[in-house]
Amino acid sequence: MSLLTSLARLRALEEGIAQPVATVRHCHLSARPMVFVPLKLSGEAAAPLAAMLGTDRERPRLLVVTQPRNRDLRFAWAAELAGVLLPYVESFLADTETVERRNADPYERAMDAPQLVVPNQGGVAFTRLLGRSTRFRRADGPHPVPEAVPLLGRWLTYFGERAAYPGSALMLAATEELGRHWASGQSGLEDANLAALLGWITTGPSDEAEDPLLWPPAGPATDPGFDAEVLAPAIERGKPERIAEALRTQLEPTWRLMWQAIDLLAGLPAGASVAQRWEQDRGSFSGMATHLAEGTPPQPRRDGAVAAAAKLARMERAQAAYDVQRAYDDPLVMAEYRLTGEAFAGEVVETDPDNIEGEGRSRKLRPLVVIKTDDPVRLPPGASLGTPQRRAQGAELVSAGEGLATVKITKGMGRGRTAAPGAVPEVGERVCYTSLTDDFQGSPNLPDAEATPWTHGGPPQDYVPDDEDAQEEWS
Repeated sequence: MSLLTSLARLRALEEGIAQPVATVRHCHLSARPMVFVPLKLSGEAAAPLAAMLGTDRERPRLLVVTQPRNRDLRFAWAAELAGVLLPYVESFLADTETVERRNADPYERAMDAPQLVVPNQGGVAFTRLLGRSTRFRRADGPHPVPEAVPLLGRWLTYFGERAAYPGSALMLAATEELGRHWASGQSGLEDANLAALLGWITTGPSDEAEDPLLWPPAGPATDPGFDAEVLAPAIERGKPERIAEALRTQLEPTWRLMWQAIDLLAGLPAGASVAQRWEQDRGSFSGMATHLAEGTPPQPRRDGAVAAAAKLARMERAQAAYDVQRAYDDPLVMAEYRLTGEAFAGEVVETDPDNIEGEGRSRKLRPLVVIKTDDPVRLPPGASLGTPQRRAQGAELVSAGEGLATVKITKGMGRGRTAAPGAVPEVGERVCYTSLTDDFQGSPNLPDAEATPWTHGGPPQDYVPDDEDAQEEWS
């Protein structure tokens, strides 16, 4: 936890209301998100109990397993789930655009992409486990399952893995996104309670938010009291209507909270980099759809050594890019780096837009900017700098001391012998410079490598293309 976030939590505790830690929204929100609230049977790793899902807040769909320990009923439930999720996912594949790439063939990218929203990280983990439990099953042979179940498993696995990709918005956990934009006065562990976190953000903390009778857990596990006093007797009596009604009472409060969370996030303006990351998500989604259409095998249970190393490298690059983009988009996020000395902000007090370096044909325009700042400048002379105010511009720290920092602009001034209008900050303008730069980021027009089930041309050597991978779940 950063210093500013810690201070925001202390202030929230003092004032009794959550404090904003972001001025813009750092995730894409779909115009038609699929809200997915799963429940599982307590004591079972991957035994689904129920799910409430849909894209219309007024008409949720309730899917119930009346006997979660019955294998046939579980796969029938998965087929029902596929009947809702797969048409939603496939509806985004009709409209595409052709994306041109430098030194590569163009490719087709969906104009939009699906978005799954679950209550918390537990919902993400359960979605990923559902995918693993179903993607290796077959519609023929021993223990057949409905035809749509393996395809559902591959998509659930994809969304679950994509949720771990920094900056991706194809699958969002409501508590995580709310916590990224507001700091409550409770611990991070308590923030996983959707009702409690929303209470801090909207009205302040209350005991009612933690009452499982008023606001049941947001899943995937149910409340132990409900299990013992309501669910177990209903299952023993074998009355589907009573089981469904009991589970509806557990899911409907969370369903309402989910849409409240979406409305809160939608009330924030989107950050400047959100659209670029969504383009990458659309490319990733389109790539996954292409692999399915080409008949590639399911994602392996474990990545091979080469695939794992490549995935780790991509994740590290994506995390670095995401951190930079958030800081450039949001002054509150940039303030964290100002505290650590990786950035400084202040007022321009002097400029030399015509400064030239070099002799003869090596002469180069290098404008100088002097900034008065109260921030600690802990960067060494010669450090490369970027600025959120002029994102295409590069600069270099010349000197810093006694509340003044001199910056030399090295690129992004135009191609003329004089700087383009507006390229050099004017006296009196407030600017921010940081050692965080996004030069390493790739083009958003490139399809994301995360779309592929593996990255080195074919299945890993340890891939087992039958049901062996899934024997330990749902068997």
